[in-house]
Amino acid sequence: MNIEGDQVLEEICSYALHSKDFSVSAIENAYLCFWDALACLFHGVKSEECRRRMTPLFDSPGTCVIPGTLLKADPLNASYAISCAVRWLDYNDAWLAQEWGHPSDNLGGILACTQYMERIKGEKISGLKILEWMIKAHEIQGILSLKNSLNRFGLDHVAFVRVASAAIVTSILGGGEREVMSALSNSFVDGAPLRIYRHAPATGWRKSWAAADAVRRAVWLAFMAIKGEMGYPNVLSLPQWGFSDALLRGAPIVMERSLSQFVMENVLFKPFPAEYHSQSAIEAALELREEVLPKLEKIRRIEIHTQLPAIRIIHKQGPLHNPADRDHCLEYIVAIALLYGRVTQDLYEDEVARDPRIDALRKRMVTIEDKAYTSEYYDPEKMAVPNAIQVFFEDGTATIKKEILYPLGHPKRRSEFQKVLLQKIESSLDNLFSKERKKLILDLYLSKEKFFSKSSSELVSLFVPDI
Repeated sequence: MNIEGDQVLEEICSYALHSKDFSVSAIENAYLCFWDALACLFHGVKSEECRRRMTPLFDSPGTCVIPGTLLKADPLNASYAISCAVRWLDYNDAWLAQEWGHPSDNLGGILACTQYMERIKGEKISGLKILEWMIKAHEIQGILSLKNSLNRFGLDHVAFVRVASAAIVTSILGGGEREVMSALSNSFVDGAPLRIYRHAPATGWRKSWAAADAVRRAVWLAFMAIKGEMGYPNVLSLPQWGFSDALLRGAPIVMERSLSQFVMENVLFKPFPAEYHSQSAIEAALELREEVLPKLEKIRRIEIHTQLPAIRIIHKQGPLHNPADRDHCLEYIVAIALLYGRVTQDLYEDEVARDPRIDALRKRMVTIEDKAYTSEYYDPEKMAVPNAIQVFFEDGTATIKKEILYPLGHPKRRSEFQKVLLQKIESSLDNLFSKERKKLILDLYLSKEKFFSKSSSELVSLFVPDI
């Protein structure tokens, strides 16, 4: 690079700007990721709470289509609305390391700005190119997350969403080294939000739109950079005032791996709308349900054995105040899996939460860290997300200790997940699209080559509701 700055920023700039030959597996995973995120978006826009937060600034029509809706907006608000709907139900992909996050949160900026470039600048950006931008955004956010823990300092992971989106969106908009460095460094100057909205007793709706807010800010910084806004290339390392000293008590931002395609090749998908650390616990509970359900009144204790991150993020006791609180409570999630035989978004609503059996089960639960699970979770060769459940009854009998090391959305079970993904897509289309349009969308999903050649505008036009 011609611009000198912190090495981490230089590496990200170079990666964002230069073409890469991505592997077949990375492209295939990106394809799954696009459709998984789209299904999450379609599910999300059906929520009244989501729609209320998608549209606060839409006073006039814009150039960018928001899939799943009849809305159009400018690139900033479109990026926010798209990412808000993708993220709303806590159903999109995940990445787990020292920092946790959801890399497809970045899709809003990519889809909004590729549409903008096509409609304002006359450029065609193919579906395949969108997947390549997704791989890069996933990689930047995910590699930053491997060894840099923001949560340890009470800060939220969406700072890394903003960083990844800023770099990639600026490149999409035609920026060069100077412009990408400007947007990237300014995204670090913005600091990081507090995690207060993700943890009891303050868990709230912001956890569902925080990433969208980060993406919108990234798009703003990208447009500012394109207009010539200056950057701060030493924002990470500057003594006292830099990101590391000011926010991380001197801990440096490091890149453990070179930027390639590692994150997309290993990204985690969600078969259930629930925080990712609970996914294998849901599977275990569902497998035990047939034995446990007839003996609910005779349960003495339910043991949940889990990893340290689950303890820190989703282990909760006492009252749960809203759906955003409940879908981040391991014990509530296990309870509804045992009681209802499914985990779906409607089971987090107030009406269901009033079922007295749920809290009765929660009071009998003991959540325990298994240090071996924590070790396997942090092992980069395993990247396990283990949980085990065992139910003990008053007569002294017990179920087996049902253990799931790798949940259904894990790379080790990718072929199993593809079947679930098709069902996820199909169900997401209900109440938005006609029978004829559903067929067109599903036919496109089943034809990668057709998807690869379509432009961004052609793709989103197919995803506008017709009923």
